[in-house]
Amino acid sequence: MEKIKWQISIPIFKNGIIMKQLGFALGIPIGVVASVIILSSGKSIYALYGLGLIAVLLLTTWLFILLAYGGKYEVEFSLDDKGIVCKTQSEQAKKNKVINFLTVILGLMSGKPAAAGAGILAQSRQEVFLSWKSIRKVKYKPRQCTILLRGNPMEQIALFCRTDNYRQIEKELRLRTEHLS
Repeated sequence: MEKIKWQISIPIFKNGIIMKQLGFALGIPIGVVASVIILSSGKSIYALYGLGLIAVLLLTTWLFILLAYGGKYEVEFSLDDKGIVCKTQSEQAKKNKVINFLTVILGLMSGKPAAAGAGILAQSRQEVFLSWKSIRKVKYKPRQCTILLRGNPMEQIALFCRTDNYRQIEKELRLRTEHLS
């Protein structure tokens, strides 16, 4: 197989797949925390302060993503005989490295190992490889020019294709994953 490579810039807050993943990653924990605050506070006015702080955190995060990344996820993909590589483009990878390093350092300095761990985990996901034989599930989304791939629970890739290469990538994946049908 000839190696197929492409780069794409995905608007984070306009892509349904990314928004759905953010909804799960942020919505569930924030919903639980907000519920606990509301249920445990009775009719205290201080509950509103807690909920307000959560809202400010979300707004600050949104602004940070807009300022630091232009609201875009810059990614590149390559397919070859071994499998699929999903990798953050070099400019954004440099920004991520600095931000993730600061997250680790500040997490350690503030005595918050979870924050430090989040920085380490984020850095480890800058390049993800999924071999053909480890793919267990494929979901095609032609209207979004996206193909969702799953291996084991920790192996997932969303292949964001361009309109000019989606059919080629879909065809190649169907050939490589015939065993799933």
